[in-house]
Amino acid sequence: MLSINNPYNGQLLKNIELNSAEDVESALARAHELFEDRSQWLPAHIRISILENAIRIMEGQVEELTQLAASEGGKPYVDSKVEVHRAINGLKLAIEHIPQIKGEQIPMGHTESSANRLAFTQREPIGVVSSISAFNHPLNLIVHQTVPAIAVGAPVIIKPAQTTPLSCLRFVEILKEAGLPEGWCQALVVENSEAEKLVTDARVNFFSFIGSAAIGWMLRSKLAPGTRCALEHGGAAPVIVDQSADIDAVVQSVLKGGFYHAGQVCVSVQRVFVHEAVCHAFSEKLSVGASQLVVGDPLDEATEVGPLILPREADRVQSWVEEAEQAGAKILCGGKRLSESCYSPTVILNPDINSTVSQREIFGPVVCVYSYNDKADAIAQSNALPYAFQASIYSNDLTDVLDTSQKLNATAVMVNDHTAFRVDWMPFGGRDESGMGMGGIQYSMHEMTREKMLVIKSDVLL
Repeated sequence: MLSINNPYNGQLLKNIELNSAEDVESALARAHELFEDRSQWLPAHIRISILENAIRIMEGQVEELTQLAASEGGKPYVDSKVEVHRAINGLKLAIEHIPQIKGEQIPMGHTESSANRLAFTQREPIGVVSSISAFNHPLNLIVHQTVPAIAVGAPVIIKPAQTTPLSCLRFVEILKEAGLPEGWCQALVVENSEAEKLVTDARVNFFSFIGSAAIGWMLRSKLAPGTRCALEHGGAAPVIVDQSADIDAVVQSVLKGGFYHAGQVCVSVQRVFVHEAVCHAFSEKLSVGASQLVVGDPLDEATEVGPLILPREADRVQSWVEEAEQAGAKILCGGKRLSESCYSPTVILNPDINSTVSQREIFGPVVCVYSYNDKADAIAQSNALPYAFQASIYSNDLTDVLDTSQKLNATAVMVNDHTAFRVDWMPFGGRDESGMGMGGIQYSMHEMTREKMLVIKSDVLL
């Protein structure tokens, strides 16, 4: 039995039965059987109809889905409602891109050996998709790891985080209510030891993972030969603030990008490099703004920063902040625990570059500010870690923006916006230790298909 608790107050939300090793085997066998038997494949118009039905159901349950996601995940109510609407939009995006699952004609006849031939490619579903998800977006991540598979016609098995399985289970129920036949999307709530079979089994054709780099790369090493994968890990997102930037606007942007969902976002603002001419003003304004953020119950619509997912995460954040302070960093605001799972929004000025807060992903409500004089030094520090995901530049100097963006090691560079910006139709993913492959509904749909070419030889072809 697994107890699901509200991370803010520990209140029991629900007890659910854990799935067994036998359940894992049954799910894999069922998904593999569906894919192997083409007579059971779902035509595109049926897939579209199912997703349209699911949209209608979700649009009628926005409040319930918001309450559920906020209760189990701790993201504030207002942000959880945005997540629900994003999830619904994810289904709409999938529907729009189903007609784009197509191949291309391959030219023939340009050499004697290729004469009298017609060739073209088609894209087919890749096979069984196995997805392991994270806690921080308990509904929208599930959508991103299941709906692309459903949209292209691939059976999918999803394992949600044990801390936040309820939104996932509800979404799978919605898909069934919408008409998705049994076996095409199966949710398993299992211990990690049982989940490994969802990675290593040869019947898995595509593995989707969202979580820590250590776990993701370890699981990738265990994939069966031929299994493709997409891994989305975290980072320590760098921001470079030029002296030409509008400091007041930057402060408001960084407050959102750094403290959204208590910093529990893979592209959350973490390291802010500010030109020394404006660093004092920026740091003071950022610390004032952070200290005014409302921390509390995620179900209260006034709350801006909710709890960390587990008390041990608050323990970890506290120890990292204390380590930075002992090494000489200045704590401008916060730096203290507010409850078992809530940590105060914290701004640290000039932590040592070897401190843990400078070297690893914080995944908590902590933003580090570093003063620089030479832009090249700020770029070098931004690129110094083995992670590379999204980065930001704040500047009103176009030449500086173009130069700096070229030099930053990142999959996406935001200009005059925070690193946590995302819409669900853009490519999204890390490079280096931050992951491989690209998310985004249509990008995942492409990765969950594979190409087949047909070459037709006939004397009547010219």
